[in-house]
Amino acid sequence: MERRNFLKVVGATGALVAVSPSTITGKLYAADGSTFTTYEKVQLVDGAGNPLKASALKKEENYVFNYPHASTPAILLDLPEPTNKDVELTTADGEKYIWKGGVGSKGTIVAYTAICAHQMAHPTPDDSFLCYVKKGKETMATGLDGQKGGIMVCSSHIASYDVGSGCKVLGGPAEMPLAAIVIEVAADDTLWASAVLGQDKFHDYFKQFKPELKKYYGGKRKGKKKVSGSAKTVAMSEYSKEIIQY
Repeated sequence: MERRNFLKVVGATGALVAVSPSTITGKLYAADGSTFTTYEKVQLVDGAGNPLKASALKKEENYVFNYPHASTPAILLDLPEPTNKDVELTTADGEKYIWKGGVGSKGTIVAYTAICAHQMAHPTPDDSFLCYVKKGKETMATGLDGQKGGIMVCSSHIASYDVGSGCKVLGGPAEMPLAAIVIEVAADDTLWASAVLGQDKFHDYFKQFKPELKKYYGGKRKGKKKVSGSAKTVAMSEYSKEIIQY
């Protein structure tokens, strides 16, 4: 039996609807637009292809995996303390949805699409401007959001997000939260990705970064291919040659 993180989204009637990623397929709509999209459920594995275990995650380490497409990076984190729960968030289109909180035995494991909601800066094999900043560490974002670390920061234009509250915007130019990746922890401690919650930037990303998709993935079609079976998950220092942080 798996410990699934049930989600609640605001339906067209205004009522909160509880759903499990493993029981629905396709899109779940809130108001007149979608905020929740299921994809193939895939297992997170380490660089050697072995199942990644929740208990093996290092606290505050940026882990990167590509999901739900071959070219769309996401960041997995095990935070130092439990997240907030039942956080109401709003997309750029004004749609409301509920982020239920972290998963795992202590409610500290979260994952988000690593494509900035501002101008789509993201980790690549060459460099990364977007990453989680450990608690207590100051960055240029500190002056904007008043927090000392423990946040997601895009150093491209100093957008910052609250990882413990669904990656809602704390400061900078972003107008909506980072979309969340729905993570499930199985009874054997393995980790699985199954859906995207919130408004994603995938369509614009594929359109804007065609040269990059060709360079790293062999073209747009291959970059858009859905991840199947498993997703390689490594520390950001292994994923990107250079991590840029201001």
